[in-house]
Amino acid sequence: MPNLTTPLLDTLRSIVGDAHVLTEGDLTAWEQDWRRRVRGKALAVVRPASTPEVAAVVKACAAAGTAVVPQGGNTGLAVGSTPDDTGTQIVLSLTRMNAVRAVDTDNLTMTVEAGCILQNLQEVARNAGLLFPLSLAAEGSCTIGGNLGTNAGGTQVVRYGNTRDLCLGLEVVTAQGEVWSGLKGLRKDNTGYDLRDLFIGSEGTLGIITAASMKLYPQPAAKLTAWAAVPSIEHAVQLLGMAHKQLGAGLTGFEVMGQFALSLVGKHMPQLRVPFLGEETAPWCVLLENSDSESEEHARARFEALLESAFEAGCVTDAVVAENLTQAHQLWHIRESIPLAQAEEGLNIKNDISIPISRIPAFVAHTDALLQSQIPGVRLVNFGHLGDGNLHYNVQTPAEGDAKAFLRDYEAQVNHLVYEAVAEFGGSFSAEHGVGELKADKLEKYQSPVALGMMRAIKQALDPQGLMNPGRVLKA
Repeated sequence: MPNLTTPLLDTLRSIVGDAHVLTEGDLTAWEQDWRRRVRGKALAVVRPASTPEVAAVVKACAAAGTAVVPQGGNTGLAVGSTPDDTGTQIVLSLTRMNAVRAVDTDNLTMTVEAGCILQNLQEVARNAGLLFPLSLAAEGSCTIGGNLGTNAGGTQVVRYGNTRDLCLGLEVVTAQGEVWSGLKGLRKDNTGYDLRDLFIGSEGTLGIITAASMKLYPQPAAKLTAWAAVPSIEHAVQLLGMAHKQLGAGLTGFEVMGQFALSLVGKHMPQLRVPFLGEETAPWCVLLENSDSESEEHARARFEALLESAFEAGCVTDAVVAENLTQAHQLWHIRESIPLAQAEEGLNIKNDISIPISRIPAFVAHTDALLQSQIPGVRLVNFGHLGDGNLHYNVQTPAEGDAKAFLRDYEAQVNHLVYEAVAEFGGSFSAEHGVGELKADKLEKYQSPVALGMMRAIKQALDPQGLMNPGRVLKA
């Protein structure tokens, strides 16, 4: 069957080449979201290889009045990078733009294109004797453009911040097909409005990030990992405070995991040895990482002093410290396997929330009790980045229940109860996954009218035709 052709598609083929305008065959990889909740239909998937090609594609689409959906690794969790079902939108895939343009070891920066896979960037930094600290479960397939578009977080935010905090500059194609180049790599540049921060986290609704200047750091001399059992989430928060005080900037990871979340890993991945699995004295476990600039001996002494203090204070009941890098990777692999184990257990309701750390214990106690009283038998898969106040507060179907029926009948109720509690405790319903399409209606409800008014004004000013990823973040 010949390729679909229209004047716009002919123009796009002339820009990027026939082989990179996909209209036929299996386009599932681009048209379906990672969680398989939504399947759209694109007019075409267009794969440019350079910023000038992106600009020309966007300019052609703007002239034709055709919406553009930017896409990186398509690993997002909020339905923010797939087309709708009209068959009229262009998916603009940036995966061919995967060059590392420069590594500046003196300036501690690297300039990279948006389609670079995160894990590859970590390796480039490592090969230069440096550290790129952004780390998350999808790092083998997500791209830095998507990380920037959603302001991704991950496991080291407690020390290095979100993707926004790691970025010094951007190159962006505007909704009109013009190119803004802001890749200077400066740590101080107060020349007007901070356009970089405007585009980071905007999920492709204001323009398309094509390249970025990212911060690098010295590699730590030693990195140690510990797994600690704590008697309550209150004690986990107490341990976090002690870790901040005793490790300072050396604290680079602090994850919390409920026993039921870990039990799913033990059930579906029995080859992984989960410490303290099923022990009554370990209703919660904490994974800590200590990075040290001096030596492993220094790091281990500080770590052991912290754990000794924690035992004495009663906020840790048992702990293991990884003896080598292999053991550390095994502990982290357990933590990162929770979402996969939960998927093996069946369909579930995911919530990516943030709460002031001091209020997390009260939030969990309140919301757990509320859900269990409203929906008998519901199972709570609670884990996340306690060090920065971000919980993945997920809800699993009651045991032996029909997962599809549970989602159909209870998802709206669960989300309402959780989001109302999040608002009551001064939190955010979207911590690191973005708003996308899935939560656009929640933004309308929980964001202030003043903030929404400013957002709409920015959207109208930068994308007056409304062609940049329409219906995402702000409702169409």
